[in-house]
Amino acid sequence: MNHYPFDVQRLRKDFPMLDKTMHGKPLIYFDSAATAQKPHAVIEAITSFYRDHYGTVHRAVYQLAAESSANYEKVRQKIQSFLNAQQVEEIIFTRGTTESINLVAFSFSQAFVKPGDEILISALEHHSNIVPWQMICEQAGARLKVIPMNEKGELSLEEYEKLLSHRTRLVAVNHISNALGTVNPIKQMAAMAHAAGAYILVDGAQSAPHQKIDVQELDADFFVFSGHKAMGPTGIGVLYGKAALLNAMPPYQGGGDMIEKVTFEKTTYNKLPLKFEAGTPMIAEVIGLGAAIDYLQAIGLDTIHRWEQQLLNHATEKLQDIPGIRFIGQAKQKGAIISFTIDGIHALDLGTFLDLKGIAIRTGHHCAQPVMDFFHVPSTARASFAFYNTLEEIDAFVQALRDAVNVLKTR
Repeated sequence: MNHYPFDVQRLRKDFPMLDKTMHGKPLIYFDSAATAQKPHAVIEAITSFYRDHYGTVHRAVYQLAAESSANYEKVRQKIQSFLNAQQVEEIIFTRGTTESINLVAFSFSQAFVKPGDEILISALEHHSNIVPWQMICEQAGARLKVIPMNEKGELSLEEYEKLLSHRTRLVAVNHISNALGTVNPIKQMAAMAHAAGAYILVDGAQSAPHQKIDVQELDADFFVFSGHKAMGPTGIGVLYGKAALLNAMPPYQGGGDMIEKVTFEKTTYNKLPLKFEAGTPMIAEVIGLGAAIDYLQAIGLDTIHRWEQQLLNHATEKLQDIPGIRFIGQAKQKGAIISFTIDGIHALDLGTFLDLKGIAIRTGHHCAQPVMDFFHVPSTARASFAFYNTLEEIDAFVQALRDAVNVLKTR
């Protein structure tokens, strides 16, 4: 028998979007891997800041600016605790996971990558963790190598070990695949990278909102995630980096706040974390992210993870009986993501049919075209769950898929 670990129905009332109807049907939102819905606490924190507390940060002595600066830096401390970073200065605010990766790719390569060096990525990566490294390798004269995966969507650690060498400068790998849900053994992969003298960047976009993260235990050199997937606003992301590495890396952008002193002859740079935060920052977005972190931690990341695993298991069991279904990616360790195809039905048609029943799923290549190529499919349908989803929603989703098979396969 399934048991709810908390009052999901009460919690759902915190999310105004979950009261919506689409095409006359109650919204069933199964696209949290793309972006999560926002609780009232986050919406109110942003509104309150703009309405009652708006002021710039790090630039003025008047009270509004001082309060804004203090509240902005409190969120940095919250993120430090959220990730268990050793120092608050190791938390850099960016516009999202993509910018965080690009920042590291540019600045790390400037400091550490030379012609003939190698960067390792995995066959599971989102385009945001492929393209920046391709660009850097081309610019630096380095080589990009790919850790292969098997038919279940699991990385081969044996092949990974073979790829690691004295030429490897950095390994960039996702914690959880957005396309398949595969959970990668980051702690083990980090230890292997470090044994070879390399560093590791972890794309935590799909893990940070769904399970407890301890960057010190993982021994990640860099860890990145986006606010909007963690119940926070768009336009805000986080880069964690070990202080020694960040201190050795040059700034990513030039402008205000990242400087210590500017003359026409020479500029000296600010200390961490401001060295990497040029220009007026995303103040309201940071405040909103702080509220989102508070919200997640009030529920408990362990509780969230347990419930989402129960949703995953329930959906996987129910979906197995759908005629013609093929699960794309069946790793032993998975996040709450199910990617699938149904024989004879295009994913786009499936997504459109479900939309008319009020069910929002993702269709397409999920910004992971090499993954689709590996499985010889142009696209998949993807259902991704969050703690605000219910078993009843999954049952309705499965019934809608049965209806889709009956209708679309007769055309």
